[in-house]
Amino acid sequence: MDLTYTPDEEDFRARLREWLGTALPTLPPKPSPDDWPARRAYDLGWQRRLHDAGYADVHWDASPTTRLIFLEETEKAGAPYVGANFVGLLHAGPTIAAEGTDGQRARWLPPILRGEEVWCQGFSEPEAGSDLAALRTRAWRDGDHYVVTGSKIWTSHAEVADWCELLVRTDPSAPKHRGITWLALPMDTPGITVRPLRTLAGSAEFAEVFLDEVRVPLANRVGDENDGWRVTMVTLSFERGTAFAGEVVACRRVLTELALQARENGRWDDPALRRRLGRLNAEFRALWRLTQWNVSAAEASGGVPGAGGSVFKLRYSHARQELYDAAADVLGPDRLDLDRPWTLDRLSSLSYTIAAGTSQIQHSIVAERILGLPKGR
Repeated sequence: MDLTYTPDEEDFRARLREWLGTALPTLPPKPSPDDWPARRAYDLGWQRRLHDAGYADVHWDASPTTRLIFLEETEKAGAPYVGANFVGLLHAGPTIAAEGTDGQRARWLPPILRGEEVWCQGFSEPEAGSDLAALRTRAWRDGDHYVVTGSKIWTSHAEVADWCELLVRTDPSAPKHRGITWLALPMDTPGITVRPLRTLAGSAEFAEVFLDEVRVPLANRVGDENDGWRVTMVTLSFERGTAFAGEVVACRRVLTELALQARENGRWDDPALRRRLGRLNAEFRALWRLTQWNVSAAEASGGVPGAGGSVFKLRYSHARQELYDAAADVLGPDRLDLDRPWTLDRLSSLSYTIAAGTSQIQHSIVAERILGLPKGR
């Protein structure tokens, strides 16, 4: 498999670098991490700049390789992360682009690209996390609407979202994977209650969402009724495929900074630490190559990432945790200072073996879909 870039792709990289060099110095100050309305405005403002410069569509209307170059260069330049736009740009948007009707793509994709609407993810439930197909939120037809009742948890950015990608059970008598439907829910619909959740790191980007006979138009269904599990697999393939690519670049930058900090505070004299950082350097270099391989494979198969994303997600989650454990060793007693770099990152890294499918789920996907092993009973 060819992992080199074409002249056109390198030209795209050069033009993007030049634009970032002029755009980033003009950005306003970042808002407080706890001020989500201000963070929404900041993130949408950055997305509008990308749109006006012609870079907004890279997440689903460009080749996977172009998308990878974009994520690499924006992270290297220190550009704002997608933030509140995460679900819209990296989950819901690519799913609608792949599975939606022409009308749905025309309605929902342009506002995401222009930085006008934010999406949240309504998948997990209190008793349906790793076993997502066990979800219980019910939806039944009433004329040209579904009526939805149930609850969701760990709903990303629900407190500032305009729309929710929502999984519901439309046929409770069917096997659990076959009675699920994927809906687009307007978050201003009557009957929705949002309660923010505060994480170990002190942030509140997640929420509980309670749905009490919420009416959703049938026209907001993406894919066929009861075919939502297949559509969900498309969503999760994007989540585990290229969504973390920029974070690999960020981790490699942190690794360089850790080595510099260790030299300054004397921790570099510890040969065990040097070996640890060297192994992590090799790990993240390999993860970047794996990302390139997955992108090339997706390009050859029509743009949707495959099961190889689970290999990446599985190893990246653990490598990220190992990176910030090493950061704690470099910081020494300062590892408990929440105002120091990397301390909050270490706390948030603990969620990576759970978010976007637990490591146990990823092991099962690799075993069954890549290695061809029999399913567990």
